[in-house]
Amino acid sequence: MLKLYGSTFSRASIVQWYLEELEVPYEFVLLDMKAGEHLQPEYLAINPIGKVPAIVDGDFQLWESGAILLYLAEKYGNKPLSLEERAIISQWVLFGNSSLATGIFVEANREREMPRLLTSLDEILGQQPFLLGNEFTAADVAVGSILAYIPIMLKLDLSAYPAMLKYIQQMSERPAFQKSISAGRS
Repeated sequence: MLKLYGSTFSRASIVQWYLEELEVPYEFVLLDMKAGEHLQPEYLAINPIGKVPAIVDGDFQLWESGAILLYLAEKYGNKPLSLEERAIISQWVLFGNSSLATGIFVEANREREMPRLLTSLDEILGQQPFLLGNEFTAADVAVGSILAYIPIMLKLDLSAYPAMLKYIQQMSERPAFQKSISAGRS
């Protein structure tokens, strides 16, 4: 069975959300970061950087949430993806983990980056229900999780982005989101 290593209030909940969406059986291995469990030799053998999340799927080990999402999409996704489809999903996952996350959560970047990023996302989501059109993908997990954390962690006024607010609401109402990200907040 696939093992997901994480801690409370970590990016492991993003991977957990996608595992729930894909209905992949998994064991969640909770690491006590305060006690330094992520720095013990057993875990460092899985992720030498000592951060979470990481997965062990059979003999395969992988860390970094975006890489894990892409792996899960490829291995457990509902349909085979073309090279171009994989590239587009990768584009959005990398955007979520880098450009969007740093544009929103790094306070020094927020004033400059947030309006440009969120205006573009609002326009895209005003035309289609998901980032890639009519189908939910790993891209929605990567970007949707970052967006869903804005009202939770930052309490910013997002009223200028109605389509994006609707998207955040739709993401947060998904049963798999409720079992993972929402469950981690309560």
